[in-house]
This record gives sequence, C-alpha cells and structure tokens, in this order.
Amino acid sequence: MATAFPDPVIPDHVPQDIVRHFPYIFGTTTTDDPFGAFARDVHQGPELIFAPHAYPGGTPAWIPRTMEDLRAIYLDTEHFSSTDFSPYSKLIGANWINSPAELDPPAHGPFRQMVNPAFTPKAMAALEERIRDYAVGYVDGFAANGRCEFMSEFAFEFPIRVFMELMGLPHDRMKEFLEWEMKLLHNHDLASMAVATQKVVDYLAGEIEARRAKPTDDLISFAISSTIGDRPLTQDELIGFTFNLFIGGLDTVSTNMGLHFLHLARTPADQDFLRANPDRIPHAIDELMRAYGAVTTFRTCKKETTIRGVTIKPGEKVAMSTTLAGRDPAEFENPDDVRLDRKPRHVGFGFGPHTCVGMHLARREMRIALEEFLARIPAFSLPDGHVVEYHLGMIQPVELPLVWTPRA
Repeated sequence: MATAFPDPVIPDHVPQDIVRHFPYIFGTTTTDDPFGAFARDVHQGPELIFAPHAYPGGTPAWIPRTMEDLRAIYLDTEHFSSTDFSPYSKLIGANWINSPAELDPPAHGPFRQMVNPAFTPKAMAALEERIRDYAVGYVDGFAANGRCEFMSEFAFEFPIRVFMELMGLPHDRMKEFLEWEMKLLHNHDLASMAVATQKVVDYLAGEIEARRAKPTDDLISFAISSTIGDRPLTQDELIGFTFNLFIGGLDTVSTNMGLHFLHLARTPADQDFLRANPDRIPHAIDELMRAYGAVTTFRTCKKETTIRGVTIKPGEKVAMSTTLAGRDPAEFENPDDVRLDRKPRHVGFGFGPHTCVGMHLARREMRIALEEFLARIPAFSLPDGHVVEYHLGMIQPVELPLVWTPRA
C-alpha cells in the first residue's frame, strides 16, 4: 500500500551506508510474506541500521536486527528509556504514560510489584474455565458452517471478551473498542490516532470514576484500591495503567492467534501433529511466537552510547522488532523453518524487567484457543486462491478465511 511519509531526515552522525528501508511500517499493509524475504533482506545487511520512517507517524528510528543487541538494549536502562515508546499520550498533550510498560527504574519496580499479584500464574489459572467456555462457545458457533473468517469471528472477539471481563467493561461495546484499536495500532495517520486515543482516555476516565463511587471485582477497582509504597495511584497513573491494559488486551493475543492459525492452515502436518498431541501445544506456541514475531516496541536513547561502532544520541528512537529477533540466523539454526519441537528462547513477550505482565494470561488464551479449535474443527485450510494481506507494524492478517468439511 502506497503511503506518503515526511521527507527523510538523516542526522549528520549517521553513516550513510547504514541508512536502509525498514519494511515493518505502522499503518501500511502488504500481500508479501513479512516473515520471509522481508526479514532475510534486513538480516543480510548491517547489524544496526537507521530507517527514515520506522517510528509511528513516519519518523526515523534505529533498528538493531540481532537478538543479542535487542536483549542488551532491553537490559540497558542507563542508556535507553522505555518512557514514551508509544506516541499516544503526547498526541493529545497529556502527561500519563503506559504503566508499567513505559516506566524506567527506579519507578518501574514498585509499580510492577503492585501489579504482579493480579497476573500471577495462580490468578490466571482461576480463569481457566471461563476462558475455555468462551472459546468453546465461539468455535461451536461456526463449526457446522464449514468456514469462518477467523480474525473477526474468533481471534478478535475471544481474547477481548476475556479482557473486558477482567476490566469490568460492557461486552456490548466490543465493536466500538475494536474500531478504536484499529485506529491506534494499524494506522499511520497521527491525527486519526489522536482522536482514537482521546476517545479511549475519556472512556477509561469515566470507568475509573464509576469504580471510585462503586468498586467491583475487576482490574480497574484493583488499581484504584492499590498503593505504591504508602500512597494511592494518581489519576495519570490510573489512566496509564488502564490504557496499557486496553492496548495489550485488545490486540496482542488476537495478532498472535491469527498468525499461528495461518501457519497451521498452510501446514497440514503441523496441524495434524497438534491435534493428535495436544500436550505439545505449549511448546508449539513458543516456536510459533519465535517464527512469527509480530510486535515492534520502541526505546528512546537518553544517554549517548555506541552500538556496533555507531553513535546513538539522546532523543533518538530505537525499534525493538521481535520479527527480526525471531528470524535472526545467528540465534536460531535455519530460522525460516518452523519446528514445533524447537523450544526457543524468544522475545515475543519482551525480555528483562519489562517482560509482559500479561504473559501468563496470553499463554493461557492461546493454548486454550488451539486446544478447543483443533478438538472441534477437522482439517482446515485457506480457501483456494486466497491471498493473505497483512497489517505491518503490528503484523497481523487483515482477514483470515478458513474452510473445512463439517463433521457429520
């Protein structure tokens, strides 16, 4: 999809021979394979490149392409800040940040400690039955049809319904939430992103005030009643926390499920293996997250540093591409091969202190989705002649029609 971006601005300290195109640009789409030639082309170049249009809105960012460098940057809180890795707050002139994801030490630790009890494996295990009931309900709703549009009929609605229950949000607002999500995560127009951001913030602020007046058993009430040290969360911290959950809960699991089911639709042997060996699904999810890394987050340089002999200056953005990390030939043997027994150490949930707080919930949702879909749906595939179109930035199938022969 052709997209107009600002004229490139290349700082004087950037060597011209490492200025390269970064293919995973937010708000664009492609019908090419974003995990094959796209990733291979980047990996055939320098370990660190400077891309003129990599940050949302079409502005520059550094791209470290190796797993080694990504892990080092994840851990280097002296030189790289997580604050403002997303543009949303600044787009509407606000001061909140996505918490705890965008907090740096020393503020990050106490906030993360406050949040962790709500997302422990034990806490998420208590949701197993409800999550499974949601999955079964969706799959049984279309099993006899012999087809579904997987993204709209399952991948979006199933995890979002779980998220809305955790947040205590009304299920009848789902389509509106999805519309906001698309403008936030699959759109390059900053004005449109700002409008969506303001709508989400206004809505969350209203829900926060409602819980202050009448607390319930949900994550918004949990945040309102929590303390950091001996103080309650500020209004900006509550907005940042709930906005962070909104972004994470409404897209990441949907994105991963779309890519995983696309792989299975194209790979009957892997589909048959997991149907026959459901106990292997957790390891398979790790390999699929490695092979189909979908997320790019950002860091901001806060203290001049050098990577691969190149100077990075304060204020410059660094794109943390899980797509490139998962296809790094220095880290993974034959990275383009998907081997369900590989058991890789991927960075699909981040790495280090900012490892995704919702990781245990996401794993549970993806596992249950595979278990119930494979148990209830026979061999499935893409319709003949269907060409998959992908959102880029957050890599996701735009649509994913699946077909099968219904069981008698």
